[in-house]
Amino acid sequence: MQLKALKQAGCAEIFTDKKTGADTKRRALARCLKTLEDGDTLIVWKLDRLARSVRDLTAMIEDFRKRGIKFRSLTEEINTATPGGKLTFHIFAAVAEFERGLIIERTREGMKAARARGVRPGPPPKLSPKQIQHARKLIEKGDRREDVADILNVSRTTLYRALA
Repeated sequence: MQLKALKQAGCAEIFTDKKTGADTKRRALARCLKTLEDGDTLIVWKLDRLARSVRDLTAMIEDFRKRGIKFRSLTEEINTATPGGKLTFHIFAAVAEFERGLIIERTREGMKAARARGVRPGPPPKLSPKQIQHARKLIEKGDRREDVADILNVSRTTLYRALA
């Protein structure tokens, strides 16, 4: 959906990061920011695709202004080439940060409630207790951990964590 919207907006080049999250290094974004030149317009599908906080977003937009780069957000219909667009940008940036904070808060509360019910958050374990027991027996017999991991069709790291 995002790629389709960006193509319809006439983007000449689209940069895509596969990983998400606030702390993840976003290499494609870094490449994109380096390639922008005076007169270019950076178009994003939504504000939170560009930055995770109002401070970061505002700093980027100020950098764009100094470098002669325009900015558009398709979802929020923001265009910093106009005074009204600049005002709208600041309002939406604050709302986006507020919304992200609420999502984080709800996620933490949901995980806390799940733990209280005895539910383990996250993906299910890759190895069952029987498989872990079998792995221990193989290792005690002298099999290498790497070979045991191959037999169980998991990575060595997964096996080491399960045995810890």
